Amino acid sequence: MNHRNSMLFVLTLCCSIAACADESKLDTIRLPDGFSISVYHDGIDDARQMALGTEGTLFVGNRRKDKVYALRDEDRDHVADKIYVIDDGLAMPSGLAFRDGALYVAALNRILRYDDIENRLSNPPEPVVVSDAFPSDTHHGWKYLGFGPDGKLYVPVGAPCNICDQPEYMKIRRMNPDGSELEDYALGVRNSVGMAWHPQTGELWFTDNGRDWLGDDLPSCELNHAPRQGMHFGYPYCHQGDLPDPEFGRGRDCADYVAPAVNLGPHVAPLGLKFYAGDMFPKAYHNQLFIAEHGSWNRSEKIGYRIKLVTFNTDGSVRDQQVFAEGWLQGEEAWGRPNDLLVMPDGSMLVSDDGADAIYRITYSGE
Repeated sequence: MNHRNSMLFVLTLCCSIAACADESKLDTIRLPDGFSISVYHDGIDDARQMALGTEGTLFVGNRRKDKVYALRDEDRDHVADKIYVIDDGLAMPSGLAFRDGALYVAALNRILRYDDIENRLSNPPEPVVVSDAFPSDTHHGWKYLGFGPDGKLYVPVGAPCNICDQPEYMKIRRMNPDGSELEDYALGVRNSVGMAWHPQTGELWFTDNGRDWLGDDLPSCELNHAPRQGMHFGYPYCHQGDLPDPEFGRGRDCADYVAPAVNLGPHVAPLGLKFYAGDMFPKAYHNQLFIAEHGSWNRSEKIGYRIKLVTFNTDGSVRDQQVFAEGWLQGEEAWGRPNDLLVMPDGSMLVSDDGADAIYRITYSGE
């Protein structure tokens, strides 16, 4: 038995015979009437992006550790009861995507592919290197993955700094599933760790984390809309649509760049986002956008640590933003940090939390 398989056996045995979920802290989470939250699985170190296989396997990446996990709900009680390690020893394997039976993993400078993975959870294949054409910088080097309606794999490349001008970084790129035809899609993006495509228009929306050290209240983190290739969203010259950078913004006009669709607030750290296309939540939530706010790390008074809801008008323009779920932040103490969202086939929504090493399930049972 090799090292990977021995780890698989231990983790699978542990979580199949023990109740791994502790729901005691969830009493602090506030949701709209009719909604409830429960633990889907507790004990996933640094749970980051999630991807769902066609056979119901939930894949989970992480940033601070070196593993990619697979979770199974074998008895269909909406609590994962088996956990597998798909691979270990990887560099920041935060981003995941699933397509045509294969799991794609972003491990710093490489995109890896694990073929026929749901039939090989207990004996994962060696990965195929789809691309190794990405920077190996660890500062903002962890990545988020997503397949667009065009069939291409989208990969953000974060700036290797707080503020700098390095055009080979600070962008969103895309490529074919085999790694060919790698090209830039969006420019002027500081550090995006969340992408989603509108279920009706197929257009890209993404979060972007604003720069640090301009004070508690500047600049705002952003929700951006990129309906076409080649748009520039301002970094490092202009922040939040109207704030020139004190160093790199000299001689620049913010009007030359694409302004955010929504300014989400200073240092809230928006990460994963999902349009709701399920059937469980009330109709008012359909095709609306949920955003996981990871929370501030250097603000004198903490902010974020919640799930936002962005709603749209019938013409596709943004109507407003509001808090959907909060309570991970209690005063100045945060017991959890929402990271990514995923809508399940039954219409429930999963939330990964890399602060509490858990995954939650949000459901609706009201009128």
